[in-house]
Amino acid sequence: MPQDASPSADAAPADARDFDLVVIGAGPGGYVAALRAAQLGMKVACVELEPALGGTCLRVGCIPSKALLESSEIYHQAQTGFAARGVKFDGLTLDLPAMLKDKEGTVTALTGGIAHLFKKNKVTRVAGRGTLAGRDGDRVLVKVDGENAGTLAAKHVILATGSAPASLPGIEIDGEFVTDSTGALSYEEVPDHLVVIGAGYIGLELGTVWKRLGAKVTVLEYLDHILPLNDQEIAKAAEKTFRKQGLDLKLGTKVIGVERRDEKGGQVLIEGGDPIECDKVLMSVGRRPYTDGLGLETVGIEPDKRGFIPVDEHYTAAPGVSAIGDVIGGAMLAHKAEEEGIACVERLATGHGHIDYGVIPSIVYTSPEIAAVGKTEEELKKEGVEYRKGKFPFVANGRAKAIGSTEGQVKILADKATDRVLGVHIIGPHAGDLIAECAAAMSFGASSEDIARTCHAHPTLSEAVKEAALAVDGRAIHF
Repeated sequence: MPQDASPSADAAPADARDFDLVVIGAGPGGYVAALRAAQLGMKVACVELEPALGGTCLRVGCIPSKALLESSEIYHQAQTGFAARGVKFDGLTLDLPAMLKDKEGTVTALTGGIAHLFKKNKVTRVAGRGTLAGRDGDRVLVKVDGENAGTLAAKHVILATGSAPASLPGIEIDGEFVTDSTGALSYEEVPDHLVVIGAGYIGLELGTVWKRLGAKVTVLEYLDHILPLNDQEIAKAAEKTFRKQGLDLKLGTKVIGVERRDEKGGQVLIEGGDPIECDKVLMSVGRRPYTDGLGLETVGIEPDKRGFIPVDEHYTAAPGVSAIGDVIGGAMLAHKAEEEGIACVERLATGHGHIDYGVIPSIVYTSPEIAAVGKTEEELKKEGVEYRKGKFPFVANGRAKAIGSTEGQVKILADKATDRVLGVHIIGPHAGDLIAECAAAMSFGASSEDIARTCHAHPTLSEAVKEAALAVDGRAIHF
């Protein structure tokens, strides 16, 4: 994580003013919590050590990676798909600096938007590192460049400090040869050979970016399958697709070290195999909760064995102190942190707040996209739940045919006795958008019959969801 940041021009000084709520961290969970608390009439301050608001997600994670995914996909399509659709041209070239500049422009616009929302909602922005410094959680010490810059008094504090990239034992992320996801968003040139350690969603997303831009990409995964948290039927379909796209997936591979040769690269050491020569390594083996310098001990908070902050059902970690988002564990997703931020402050203000953790969607923004909500088939089998399954391929969908993106399928799992939808898994075009309908349906306890009898516009990709729901009962129309 970066060092303490100096206050930006619009940052309020840290002083002894009293606040109803002080939020430490301005990522998706923190800034959303601050805004919702302000809407509910609280006097709110948000302490953030970075000059730009938005946290890892907006600055160096979700948003910039999606900008690069989109740009690299357009470049790849121009190389391989435009001619078939009657669009021909000469002299296609990659301008990587311009692509990176476009990515940064997107980030700058959105971080500025959060600053505007803070001003609009009268949230006091405080630049620096926030540290708990009160016996009852009612004091937040702010440090700038390691020096004390003042103290905030608060009726309540929310910790929303997020997470940081993890690494393997004995392997240092040096930011040059071995980078984390942040570094992989800003390579100054396309690597000749990029080795990605870890076949989760971050590694696959960034691996496909650099593959499209011309790199040889090798993905090393300790398990015998990719996307370990996803439905495995969908993950196997994704593996087949990624191999066809040219990713070299080496599964069941244990990385035991890296050796840097010179400024041009080095090698990755694997157990029982020959070293792999490369010029860049992307470490993508998960993330760890970021609690460094938070002063947890001053309020009696002891992280669990994995480093997460324990909380109760109300997100309370200690008297006067709550915690939300990546720092408390669970799905490390921006939208999960946002929902927890809102639920937390609504409970503080009104006594009520709720999240249905069973319907939090997840998305892998590769091409095709992979999206899911609810239970996987493996989970249902393990739990002994009897279910029915309906599937529908995009190759039979008119809109998918028209846009030339027919890979993938929609899969719906429904309770055998009640028909209530238990899980939906999609691999295909715009899967991340299609999953929203399914999450909404599940939030209201919908059955597959409810989805099947809902009129879906034609021709749209969403018709594949309707057809998969029909298929649960063996009556898909178009396949």
